[in-house]
Amino acid sequence: MYMDAVSYLPDDILAKVDRSAMSCSLETRVPFLDPEVVRYSWTLPLDLLIRNGVGKWVLRQMLYRYAPRELIDRPKSGFAVPIGEWLRGPLRDWAENLLQYERLQQQGFLNAPLVRLRWNEHLSRRRDWQHHLWSVLMFQAWLAARS
Repeated sequence: MYMDAVSYLPDDILAKVDRSAMSCSLETRVPFLDPEVVRYSWTLPLDLLIRNGVGKWVLRQMLYRYAPRELIDRPKSGFAVPIGEWLRGPLRDWAENLLQYERLQQQGFLNAPLVRLRWNEHLSRRRDWQHHLWSVLMFQAWLAARS
């Protein structure tokens, strides 16, 4: 918990939330990181924080008073960036330029026919190759920036 508090939260999660919010002119709040809440939480015994393998135990007990269990006891669902849709929409020209068959062939690093097949399947919505394609596009953008 200490490592999360001093590195993962400020260097990763909170930085991403802050950048995302600022890009949309939003002001965000992180109520559980209020200094008084944090100070108090550090005084709690471990069995109130984790019980029977369930984390945030005491918080869950409190929330059960005010919200239905199905809202609390459910898997996490993160915020997904719609890369797949962006590649079919506003980023399509950029991606198409980086994934030109001739360019891929000339560079010789990637299997041009396979990359183009995946790209075409993604554009036609036959398959969702967003994560694979994003990795290829990041490599291609890096390669382009080097030359």
